[in-house]
Amino acid sequence: MKKTAVIFAPGCEEGEALTIVDIMRRAELTCDMVGLESLEVTGAHSITMLCDKVLDETVKEYDMVVLPGGYGGADAMRDNETFQSVLKEMHAEGKYIAAICAAPVALDKAGLLEGKQFTCYPSTAEKISSGTYLDQKVVVDGNIVTGQGPAIAWAFAYKLVDVLGGDSLTVKKRMVYFNAFDVKEDE
Repeated sequence: MKKTAVIFAPGCEEGEALTIVDIMRRAELTCDMVGLESLEVTGAHSITMLCDKVLDETVKEYDMVVLPGGYGGADAMRDNETFQSVLKEMHAEGKYIAAICAAPVALDKAGLLEGKQFTCYPSTAEKISSGTYLDQKVVVDGNIVTGQGPAIAWAFAYKLVDVLGGDSLTVKKRMVYFNAFDVKEDE
């Protein structure tokens, strides 16, 4: 079974992080909440979350690592040298690296956006020096998956399920996604 690690860094966007974990688990994919520095992480909106584990070398064994946004969380992931090393190693192995909102700044620092198309929170694009920004909800370019912002967390998480070979359509229907949003079955 495919395994995903969602990184919880201080100041992360809680709604993005928890939505991704929730949808991955509903799709019956293994998804662990991994604290960047500790088990307890307080997000951008003062919500404290309890993670399954703390970042260590075993994260490189996962099939995908996901970086939620939030300026504080994105900066923490960008500035954490251990995590930057993990990103580079996973990328070199062709594993999926996914980032939403402000988090692509961490991918930029790791050099993972070179020659790639990506999306992010619109004002964050100005802070990224490599790759080609696209004003789209979700962008998949090889093993890099990016999403635009908090309201896109649902579509982003469903796309992550799809790239891992899961069944997002069944989860979308169970969650009445099509009743809540003006989307087609392939979005």
